Amino acid sequence: MEYQAKYITEDIKLSCYQDKFFKSDIMFEHHMLIWFISGETKIVRAEGTYQFQKGDIFLIPRNQLATIINYPKDGLPHKTVVMHLTTEWLRNFYARLNVRPATADTERIRHYANHPLLESCLSSLIPYFEMKNLPKDIAHLKLTEAVTILRSIDADIDNILANFEEPGKIDLADYMERNFMFNLPLEKFGYLTGRSLTTFKRDFKKVFATTPQRWLTKKRLDLAHYQFVEKKKKPIDVCYEVGFENLSHFSFAFKKQFGYAPTALLENG
Repeated sequence: MEYQAKYITEDIKLSCYQDKFFKSDIMFEHHMLIWFISGETKIVRAEGTYQFQKGDIFLIPRNQLATIINYPKDGLPHKTVVMHLTTEWLRNFYARLNVRPATADTERIRHYANHPLLESCLSSLIPYFEMKNLPKDIAHLKLTEAVTILRSIDADIDNILANFEEPGKIDLADYMERNFMFNLPLEKFGYLTGRSLTTFKRDFKKVFATTPQRWLTKKRLDLAHYQFVEKKKKPIDVCYEVGFENLSHFSFAFKKQFGYAPTALLENG
């Protein structure tokens, strides 16, 4: 995979994928503010699928699961400017402000379309990626500018960015039913449901009467079957959207589960 990344600091990067596509299942440790220069991204979340392309600006909240699929488009690579808004940096930013976050929708991806102020802020970073000697504190100033703009255009943003709570123990069955399609280590599922790995496995067995891996595989294959029959989707798309890492492994597991290959469903349809 031909991937290039240029950094102003570890929190601000210019990301470029030249290949046909790149796919990853991710838990976002930090809030991410992203500006699209070229290409296209499909983000699969529990609540639905988002698609972003050139000119789009969006913020992905931290501690959220997603499948990210990046594509080149119109002969241009997948290219984005990414700001990581870390908890440490945000704590320092909000320390001087009298902000008390209220309950907010902390899971939804926030889309700012082609907002001129945000686009001006993020596009102004481009020249800095080519510089060896950066102006002092430029990264801090640009992060401050971006968050200040967000606060001026999004009335709920403080409730998200100034919320520093970690995941507490939540209903395991409800969470797993909504997020089984994300192919993450069990430790991550444990963290996001407020459990150690040992407690997660113990509670999982009590709730579902089977192991996490067996349950996850069956749920993903059942969803794939539904996508083929009801949505008439292609195997390559379904494979990645339901949590498998490659098409050959997905096809093998599907045939083992149902006794026929995914293509048989499409041919009959």
